[in-house]
Amino acid sequence: MKRGFILTVDNLQLPGEVYLPETTRQTHPALCLCHGIPSGQPSPSDHRGYPGLAERFCAAGFVTLIFNFRGTGLAQGNLDMLGWTRDLKAAIDYLASLDEVDKSRLCLLGSSAGAAISVYVAANDPRVSSVVTFACPANFGFLANKQQVNSLLDHFRSIGLIRDKDFPPSVDEWLEGFSTVSPLRWIGRISPRPLLLIHGDKDDLVPVEHAHRLYKQAREPKELVIIPSAGHRLRLEEKAITTALNWLKAAAKLTST
Repeated sequence: MKRGFILTVDNLQLPGEVYLPETTRQTHPALCLCHGIPSGQPSPSDHRGYPGLAERFCAAGFVTLIFNFRGTGLAQGNLDMLGWTRDLKAAIDYLASLDEVDKSRLCLLGSSAGAAISVYVAANDPRVSSVVTFACPANFGFLANKQQVNSLLDHFRSIGLIRDKDFPPSVDEWLEGFSTVSPLRWIGRISPRPLLLIHGDKDDLVPVEHAHRLYKQAREPKELVIIPSAGHRLRLEEKAITTALNWLKAAAKLTST
């Protein structure tokens, strides 16, 4: 069963959907899927992947939530990393409010920048019980060059991720948001909750070395899986999805649907 909802965060409306297993179990583990920064203009096909993933995890027994971070898709607002952390906290609040959810089993699966946000939020929110990352950057060092930042802002404006002419009011503060959520600073705080890092060895956007650096910084229990010949968009890789699903089922002690 699928149910639509709207998160309201900082007076912004963020649309989402929650998928509920059709079983007789009283409560279920929950999973929030966190997308990354879109690479171009949104099109209808861009968003088919996450509903399909949600259906798959739901069929395995997870109450599964997908939503748009501010500045993306049909969500209001502008791309902002610290804002994204508040968006994810609101999504977790929503999941925790559902009668169908076992509050002791709230899991996150994030892709790319969504993985970075997942690490940050999990490190600061004890309600999160386990974390899976796809192609997680160790940091956002590519933003260190001011000239690159201006080009990046222009790109984000051109594809609709930054919609307001006066945003950001301070480029330095906007950049500081990326620095604040850098996963290397937070990944060690997820322990003792389990962590799975998944990365493709052909990722040309976030090199696989990022995964090794994160794994070294993380504390037990932790696991690193490198997918051979896989690029950045791991949600399109069957091996990555299967690995994440099996690991999450074990972490949530979910043996049957």
